[in-house]
Amino acid sequence: MSSTVIKGRIQSTLRHFLDAEASGGIVLMAVAVLAIVTANSVFAERYFQVLHVDIGPLSLQHWINDALMAVFFLLVGLEIKREMLDGQLSSWSRRILPGAAAAGGMLFPALFFVFFNRDDPSALRGWAIPTATDIAFALGVISLFGSRVPASLKIFLAALAIIDDLGAVIVIALFYTADLNFMALTGAAVVVCTLFVFNRMKVKALWPYLFLGVVLWVLVFASGIHATLAGVILALMIPLKITPGTPEALHAESPLHKLEHNLHKPVAFVIVPIFGFANAGVSFTNVTMDVVAEPLTLGVAVGLVLGKLIGVLGVVAILVKLSLADLPAKASWGQMAGTALLCGIGFTMSLFIGLLAFNDPAIQDHVKIGILMGSVTSGMLGAVFLLVFGRRPNPTARVR
Repeated sequence: MSSTVIKGRIQSTLRHFLDAEASGGIVLMAVAVLAIVTANSVFAERYFQVLHVDIGPLSLQHWINDALMAVFFLLVGLEIKREMLDGQLSSWSRRILPGAAAAGGMLFPALFFVFFNRDDPSALRGWAIPTATDIAFALGVISLFGSRVPASLKIFLAALAIIDDLGAVIVIALFYTADLNFMALTGAAVVVCTLFVFNRMKVKALWPYLFLGVVLWVLVFASGIHATLAGVILALMIPLKITPGTPEALHAESPLHKLEHNLHKPVAFVIVPIFGFANAGVSFTNVTMDVVAEPLTLGVAVGLVLGKLIGVLGVVAILVKLSLADLPAKASWGQMAGTALLCGIGFTMSLFIGLLAFNDPAIQDHVKIGILMGSVTSGMLGAVFLLVFGRRPNPTARVR
């Protein structure tokens, strides 16, 4: 991955974002395969035992899913805030196409899931599982095509995935919150108010925010709200200094930019792969056609493939037809269809929501199978579309 600092000038934040996520996506693919192989090997029993080893008050898997993933959500929150205030989503004209496409890409997968599971009230709790897009995986796949895919389409996919992450955060907060502990919730509110005061006082040092962020995580964990949301709340309190007309290199002195830059590699190459390895492992020992064809599994898989394709591509087509937006520059409809299919790669966030929706390990395995089926199918079909409809690279063009 290219350095973010070249001769004192900070590389484009969005370019850095794309590069880091694309590389991390490739690593995540390898780790997911390794997890599945391990779960179906002679090491399977040890693999599942280690994940349930208690370390203090939580098991290893819970430390990964509740604590490490809070750092992932911190980075997600930083990216959302930066893009909304100083990036590709900083104006309504820039937000309308990826924003509407993200909304359609969440609505239709949920509808497909509900259709398949309409007769099972307990399964309906998982309606949000296929609504998520894994930005690392999706950008990892699209990056493999290099100049065959226009940069505008990669930016569109990144912006859509960021808004999708915001939607997932809201869904988790509203629909996957346990019984509330109001004492802990009050303490969390006090910490948030303190962070807000630091922000308004323009405190630039990161350590006060990070220290209170740890306290906030503990209180949110105790409150019944999922602890990872503490990362998003903390991100919104980190100052972002923007001076109109100032070179982007100076913006990099902002606390938000510094923290985002420092978190990219650890999250992309350590935290997300660890989460993937800990949660993607599913044993196929008892997997039969009945399991594959059951409504829960199909609802997730079909929601990811057809729901994302119809939701994203359909909304884009309507907006373009009504002259409310244009296709990303130099992109064809075939490439847009391929990109819409890539949105059906729901790996990380879908797994996360699936674990929140269901506590039964057997049901979780069925959800994982649906996620794997849908994500692999979406990724392969998306790659085929981008390969068939991709523009041929110009061998005489200079690399910039």
